[in-house]
Amino acid sequence: MKNIILLLTTVLLFTFCSAPNQQNEQSDNATNINEDSLLNLVQYQTFQYFWDGAEPNSGLARERFHEDNLYPSNDKHIVTSGGSGFGLMAIIVGVKRGFIERSEAIERFEKNLDFLETADRFHGAYPHWLNGETGEVKAFSAKDDGGDLVETAFLIQGLLTVRQFLDTNNDREEKLAQRISKIWEEVEWDWYTKGGEDVLYWHWSPNHGWNMNFPVGGYNECLIMYVLAASSPTHSIKADVYHNGWARGGAIANDTTAYGLPTILDHYEHANKAVGPLFWAHYSYLGLDPKNLNDKYGNYWDLNRNHALIQYHYAVENPNNFEGYGENLWGLTSSYSMRGYAGHNPSDDLGVISPTAALSSFPYTPKESMQFLKFLYEPKRDSLIGDYGPYDAFSFEHDWYVPRYLAIDQGPIPVMIENHRSGLIWELFMRNKEVEAGLSKLGFYYEE
Repeated sequence: MKNIILLLTTVLLFTFCSAPNQQNEQSDNATNINEDSLLNLVQYQTFQYFWDGAEPNSGLARERFHEDNLYPSNDKHIVTSGGSGFGLMAIIVGVKRGFIERSEAIERFEKNLDFLETADRFHGAYPHWLNGETGEVKAFSAKDDGGDLVETAFLIQGLLTVRQFLDTNNDREEKLAQRISKIWEEVEWDWYTKGGEDVLYWHWSPNHGWNMNFPVGGYNECLIMYVLAASSPTHSIKADVYHNGWARGGAIANDTTAYGLPTILDHYEHANKAVGPLFWAHYSYLGLDPKNLNDKYGNYWDLNRNHALIQYHYAVENPNNFEGYGENLWGLTSSYSMRGYAGHNPSDDLGVISPTAALSSFPYTPKESMQFLKFLYEPKRDSLIGDYGPYDAFSFEHDWYVPRYLAIDQGPIPVMIENHRSGLIWELFMRNKEVEAGLSKLGFYYEE
């Protein structure tokens, strides 16, 4: 019922704002109300993916949700560890915006911890996928049946945000905070250096060891993994692991320029491309506040803002003449496509728009993101919106859309919009003293 009320309110306000106004003051006020209502609506809908749409036994985020009910075998019970981390933060947004009561959130967090404490872990790291009914690892690919340190980092980012949300003067919430601390302290970040190398490895499996052989070097979505690894009070990495592994001995700072904007960091080892998919500007920064954040390689606000703006300008230029691209329709990131899951970016563009790209960029591009949001939520495009907000991807060029969702795409939307509106999730995560110490250890600093 609440969803219907919000939707009707937004549609009415949108219609009112779209009609001619004789008085400029009336028009300005109506536009402000309409924009707030739209933000409330999209936050509510995407929050619901992690609330009503959660896997019932664990209360965590399903990997995907298909409104057309065309699931692979047993897919409805696959829980994603990284997407669940995003969902934990989305639930805090739900409390902030009045979608649920605080007591409801606490009860859900307890359910989540009950599951996570007994679920499979590998040297403290969770797998990419878990069976939500049993807690057992569900292989993500043939050799990916063990610890996934990147997905674990996304989950821990969410858990540490929840820990700071909890009231330690309340016995029930204090116990929850202690349980989160135990999980956090049990992740063996240093073990994932594969015996002391100056780099973190993405995967380890008890059945296949290090055979996936994926040392993680920047720049991509994985900065938060290095920050948390340096911040760990029990299994911390040396600073050299960051500087030699992630930053590739300084080569990460070999930037390029696109549309007159520096990329700040090198998005690709081979510089024939400018910027990657936009989730790189979101996943690590749901909790990690990039405002005024610097290290010797760059300024992280400029990095993310320029990333989003380069994609915006690319859509406006529309070099491939894809139908619809422009000021109101932009944003490329990894998502569904006509060819399956694809890593959309300006150098690998299939003509597919992923709504999470522009909507999760609200902190960096508020004007451009709002243009996209208003365009997307016009009533004539309601086929692109479902119960849990915008569907994962669509293409006007190919007359294609899919009534499906992915947790890792829905999760950043309510969280990053909240960071744009109030800064809440950034504020909570950055209160973690261990994170503050880890950033300092790696040479990060905030500069006004």
